Amino acid sequence: MTDERIISHWIDGAESVSTSGRTAPVFNPATGAETGRVALADASEIAAAIASAERGFAQWRDTSIAKRQAVLFAFRELLHARKGELAQLITAEHGKVGSDAMGEILRGQEVVELACGFPSLVRGAYSESASNGIDVYSLRQPLGVVGIISPFNFPAMVPMWFFPIAIAAGNAVILKPSEKDPSAALWLARLWKEAGLPDGVFTVLQGDKEAVDGLLDSPVVQAISFVGSTPIAQYIYENAARTGKRVQALGGAKNHMLVLPDADLDLVADQAVNAGYGAAGERCMAISVVLAVDPVADALVAKIRERIARLRIGNGAGDDAGEPDMGPLITRAHRDKVSEYVDIAERDGAEIVVDGRGLTVDGHEDGFFFGPTLLDRVPTSSRAYTEEIFGPVLSVVRVPSFQAGVDLINSGRFGNGTAIFTNDGGAARRFQHEVQVGMIGINVPIPVPVAYHSFGGWKQSLFGDAKAYGAHGFDFFTREKAVTARWIDPATRGDGAHGGINLGFPQNS
Repeated sequence: MTDERIISHWIDGAESVSTSGRTAPVFNPATGAETGRVALADASEIAAAIASAERGFAQWRDTSIAKRQAVLFAFRELLHARKGELAQLITAEHGKVGSDAMGEILRGQEVVELACGFPSLVRGAYSESASNGIDVYSLRQPLGVVGIISPFNFPAMVPMWFFPIAIAAGNAVILKPSEKDPSAALWLARLWKEAGLPDGVFTVLQGDKEAVDGLLDSPVVQAISFVGSTPIAQYIYENAARTGKRVQALGGAKNHMLVLPDADLDLVADQAVNAGYGAAGERCMAISVVLAVDPVADALVAKIRERIARLRIGNGAGDDAGEPDMGPLITRAHRDKVSEYVDIAERDGAEIVVDGRGLTVDGHEDGFFFGPTLLDRVPTSSRAYTEEIFGPVLSVVRVPSFQAGVDLINSGRFGNGTAIFTNDGGAARRFQHEVQVGMIGINVPIPVPVAYHSFGGWKQSLFGDAKAYGAHGFDFFTREKAVTARWIDPATRGDGAHGGINLGFPQNS
């Protein structure tokens, strides 16, 4: 098509038409229709993006704190006023329902608001008279050009976990969004421009592995922030560390919900459905496994099945009947992959309580839909249990006791998020102490921390130096200089107290 929409880069404060000749299709997942093509950067475009960011950093790092803060506040106000535009854009390319798209924007906005208060979070420290006539103080300075590589499932929120803090601290950012839903990144770039951010401080580099490797290999790029699958997180970590970069690479998950016999099963069933099927299960914090401690499993499975029957699946943008509960998956290939995991579970002996395979939505027969699926008695040896499915598939595993549930969680290779549902405070306290997971919910199914705490898991769910946002974010995007200073009082210069030769290691006095 000669008039097909091309989604390109944002370099030097303006949209930059790609000349690489390489593109990838972008779909509306609800209809299956190709809505445009995204540019895939070549070496020259990668170099241009990095050079622009390097120029932008040279200006931004010396911009006053007051000016930087004003730009952050302006961006926050523009984002808040026009968030509906961004939500519609996300729904059109990702497929998630409008309320979920709005929810991710508001959670990302929390980090923007945290970054607005950055002056108190990047201050150094001062110690007067640490030794005789000597003061010691520390400075926190930006790293330089930093790269963000973000996933398809949260095209606005995940970049906002990183770039508000990076920019507030004085860095220049290159965002490489997913090629599956790339338009949100350009929308954010235009908003930064309107907020008064200097050209080059926020760059969008569209692309695939070539763009990723270009950021990893560049000596100019000082840090990489990544969210995605564990194999790619490990690849990012190893290759970025090889070139001396700071790395925060957040990987995959297999999140468990442990349900004790004293739990409110209606609450548990509601929250299992919310956490298992929200965003069609395309969340790294989705609950994938319900560990039901005997004897509540039968009743709980029945309650979850009953709730699934009431869910409405459809176009995330809504129709005459209103907004559905769940939209499509991101691509046809991903839908087929999720279906294969259900096939595996069935072959391995799991009971298919609710089967989402083969779902079609009237009027959207070519959409990438997959219905909410409930599996019971899933063998823990099955790949459907051990691997991240990243779709609306909820597995029930029956365990005999609290300790058996904790042991099963701790035996897994992931350690992203987990939850316990109980009315026993002692059991909850023991759970949070013993479980080997980075984020824990107590009667909360998706324990994503608020912005002033930090997001990140343990084990193969996190590689690198720091978690996302919160205190970890400001530590990650700044580095410290320690200065030891002595200013000799001219009135005492000649008394011998401040001079002389001494080859011993300096000592405090």
